Amino acid sequence: MFTGCGTALVTPFRRDLSLDEEALRRLVRRQVEAGIDFLVPCGTTGESPTLTGTEQKRVVEITLEEARGKVPVLAGAGGNNTAHVIEMARAFEAMGARGILSVSPYYNKPTQEGLYQHFKAIAEAVRVPVILYNIPGRTGVNIEPATIARLAEIGNIAGVKEASGNIAQMAVILSSVPDSFSVLSGDDGITLALLALGGRGLISVVSNVIPAEMMRMVRLALAGDFAAAREVHRRYFRVMEANFVETNPGPVKAAMALMGLLEPVFRLPLVAPKPENLAKIRAALEAAGLIQGAYAAR
Repeated sequence: MFTGCGTALVTPFRRDLSLDEEALRRLVRRQVEAGIDFLVPCGTTGESPTLTGTEQKRVVEITLEEARGKVPVLAGAGGNNTAHVIEMARAFEAMGARGILSVSPYYNKPTQEGLYQHFKAIAEAVRVPVILYNIPGRTGVNIEPATIARLAEIGNIAGVKEASGNIAQMAVILSSVPDSFSVLSGDDGITLALLALGGRGLISVVSNVIPAEMMRMVRLALAGDFAAAREVHRRYFRVMEANFVETNPGPVKAAMALMGLLEPVFRLPLVAPKPENLAKIRAALEAAGLIQGAYAAR
C-alpha cells in the first residue's frame, strides 16, 4: 500500500499561529490532483511536536476528508512516550488512517532492545500497517539493521522510512528483510540510489512543492527507467538541496510561500530561513521554472 511517492505534508498556520484549515484542504487537494501515491500528515515535516493532540487529530481528519479514499493516509504518530504514541495511533486508526508512521523516540536514546519493545508495543496496539521512521540525525539514535530485521518479523510492521543517509546501511537492511517489507527513502536527494538497491519508494519533503514531478521520478525508477528518472532528478536537484539549507520544514514552507501556496508562518522553536538562505531557495525555484509565473499555484 505505501509504495511509490508519498508526501510528508507541511502544516500551514495563519498569522495568529492557529491551524490554517482552508490552506491545508487546498494543499491536500493539490496532492490528490497531482496523483500522489499516499499522504503523510503529522510527521515531523508537519511540525508535529508543536501541534496539540486535538490539532493532530484535526489535521488527520481534514486530510482524510480531502483524500476521499482516493489516496491512502499514513498518519504520523511518533514520540518518546510509548503510551502516548499508542493513544494517538489508535485514534488515527479509528478515524480511518490506513497506516501509522512512527519516528523513533528522541532524547530518551533507548537501547536497541528499547527500540524493539517500543515499536512492538505500537504494532500490537493497532491493526493497520506500521512504518518505522529512522532519522538518527534528529533523534540521536539509529535503528540498526538487525533491529529492523527483527521488527520486520512482526506481522503489521510493514516497512521503514530510512533517513540515516547511510547507503551501506540501507543495503544491509534490504538484504535482511523479507521482500514484502518496504524500505522507503526519507531523503529526496538519495532516493534513486535506494531504489536502485531495491527500495520501494519515497516519503518526500520536496513533493510538497512538486508532487507530480517527484511521483514521476519515483515511478520511472521503479519501472527500471533510470535514465529518464535521472533527468527528472537533475532538473529538480537544486530544489531538493534548497529544501535543506536549514532545518526542515523551514525551507520547504518558505518555498511554498514563494509559490503562493501558504503563509510563511512557523511555530517556535522553528523560525523563517535567514535572508541569504531564502535567496538560495528563490534562486532554485526560479532555475527550475517554478516561480515567475511558470508554475501556477493550485
